[in-house]
Amino acid sequence: MSIYRSVEQESVFTPEEITAITDAFEAALRGLGLVNRSDPLVETVAAKIIELAKAGERDPERLVDQVLTMFDQSARKAC
Repeated sequence: MSIYRSVEQESVFTPEEITAITDAFEAALRGLGLVNRSDPLVETVAAKIIELAKAGERDPERLVDQVLTMFDQSARKAC
């Protein structure tokens, strides 16, 4: 799954923002230990990052932090 294609389809992002979003996506995948790009969670991470970016968050570190926090909360609820 390539977040780049998904982000490019959104006409609201500048090239610099696309780079920041893509960097955040890659960092979030590393933080979650997701290596297999066909894992359904990869698409969920991409969708969440795009959602946050569309809502106005453009800082890659904050995007990653928010996604990692979301997944931590989801993991706790599943236990």
